[in-house]
Amino acid sequence: MDPSELKGRRLGRALTKLGVVTREQVHEALGVQKSRSQKVLLGQILIELGYCTQKDVDRALAGQAGMEYVDLAGFEPDEELVGAIPAENVQAYQCIPIEYDASSKKMKVALKSPDNFQAVDDLRLLMNFNVEAVVADSDAVDAIIAEHYSKTESMVDVMSQLESNDKFAELGAHSSDSIDLDAVLDAADDNQVVKLLNLVLLQAIRDRASDIHFEPFENEFKMRYRIDGVLYEMVPPPKHLGPAITSRVKVMASLDIAERRLPQDGRIELTVGGTPVDLRVAVLPTIYGESVVMRVLDRSNVQLELDRVGFREDDLETFRGLIKKPNGIVVVTGPTGSGKTTTLYAALSELNTIDTKLLTAEDPVEYDIDGLCQCQMNPEVGLTFAKALRSFLRQDPDVILVGEIRDLETAQIAVQASLTGHLVLSTLHTNDAPSSIIRLVDLGLEPFLLTATIEGIVAQRLVRTLDPKTKEEYTPSEEELLELNLRPEDVKGRTFFRPGSGAKGVGGGYKGRMALFEIMTMDDEMRELVMKEASTAVLREHARKRGMRTLRECGLLSIYEGQTSIDEVMRETLAEE
Repeated sequence: MDPSELKGRRLGRALTKLGVVTREQVHEALGVQKSRSQKVLLGQILIELGYCTQKDVDRALAGQAGMEYVDLAGFEPDEELVGAIPAENVQAYQCIPIEYDASSKKMKVALKSPDNFQAVDDLRLLMNFNVEAVVADSDAVDAIIAEHYSKTESMVDVMSQLESNDKFAELGAHSSDSIDLDAVLDAADDNQVVKLLNLVLLQAIRDRASDIHFEPFENEFKMRYRIDGVLYEMVPPPKHLGPAITSRVKVMASLDIAERRLPQDGRIELTVGGTPVDLRVAVLPTIYGESVVMRVLDRSNVQLELDRVGFREDDLETFRGLIKKPNGIVVVTGPTGSGKTTTLYAALSELNTIDTKLLTAEDPVEYDIDGLCQCQMNPEVGLTFAKALRSFLRQDPDVILVGEIRDLETAQIAVQASLTGHLVLSTLHTNDAPSSIIRLVDLGLEPFLLTATIEGIVAQRLVRTLDPKTKEEYTPSEEELLELNLRPEDVKGRTFFRPGSGAKGVGGGYKGRMALFEIMTMDDEMRELVMKEASTAVLREHARKRGMRTLRECGLLSIYEGQTSIDEVMRETLAEE
């Protein structure tokens, strides 16, 4: 029967049209369904009553979705069919190719469930196939996956096949100016290139990488990825594959592959192994070709609750007090990649109640959150932080997030917003909390405006946490302790840990990251010091007297608790003056 005849029909009607059950049997099953205290699916009841089989129900469900149901009994895929999709993708998407035409890139895939449409969309994007989906018996699909796709292809296997392909060697021989666009497009669509990029993405996402780098140099093409803030190198592909790989990324991100002289930015949305992943793509022309960086935004990985960001109990109380103020400016500061955005998003999701209007100006908008009016900056058309902020004040907000205070104009409008009764959250790039005051004065803000508006400054850093399974206890040397301004007698009875000597693989004994915080709140004395334009050292000294825990001190507590190592805290925090 033509699946279109069953599309959109109720399950009972679809099974009747297929001639599997009678109307009376469907009515009987519906009666049983109503009498049950817990909800049971109609198909399940019909199977229980012995009127149909699971296969019949699967056929009807496929028809409901307008898809054909295929019987895979006796189906044996040939070598070309098995090689068309990498085993990793077959396992991740739980579907198998059953027909493939390499010349037209047409492929028919069998799914276990008609609602696995994400697999179809992603295979179209990742593999550049024209995909038609059918539904098959899930046990039959599982059996074929187990028999033909249990051995996964490694990156080295794919690279060796690509290395022997002459068309890529020719592509790499051209100078960057005189490249043949048709040849580049052809290379970007090549099944092996697609396969290689797939494997790179799958491995990076599996290893929880935050960024993937493709970098051309004079004699090599490097692939690296950043995990927990540290860059690791992957097996480098042959140099002449560079243009094919970067072009493939540009095709996926809908960028102009003919434009090789200007930077470009794009975005790829995928679902990898059931996880929605957003890839931000940045292409930069260099003297040896285009350098591409993909930022991996894994929505499932982000902790958007304040009590899961990593604040200590007293710090959490202080920070909650700051963001609950009716007006004023709260600044989160730290270098790029120190988790400032995550902290601010967590603060916003706590403030995100029905009686609060929240507006954000971001560049770029990293995570879209329900209940927030998020505004993406676009300097090319003149939409800057300052311009967005001006309009925000006419939108009747309660809380405003400004992605970053970069210039005097933005700073002045943020101050204005705070003085007119709004709470403003923003970020700065400074080394610690006290130096943020000096930075804002350097931008040109009057000290009296700062004292009237700044409520608190939070500095933060991310340090890698020790893998609890492999970490080992040890006694630090006197030199290590001296670097932390400690003497052996200061740490009597304390336990120190470091990565275990047996720790192998990516991470080298570390797994995940935690935040260190330094929270400086304003009081009358501090405001007076700011008015007198006191130095950073004086501000820091006063804040510490009032109980501010510095980044280094916060790190020390984490070392004593066995969460991180001395090396990590030394790397990420400044020695106190």
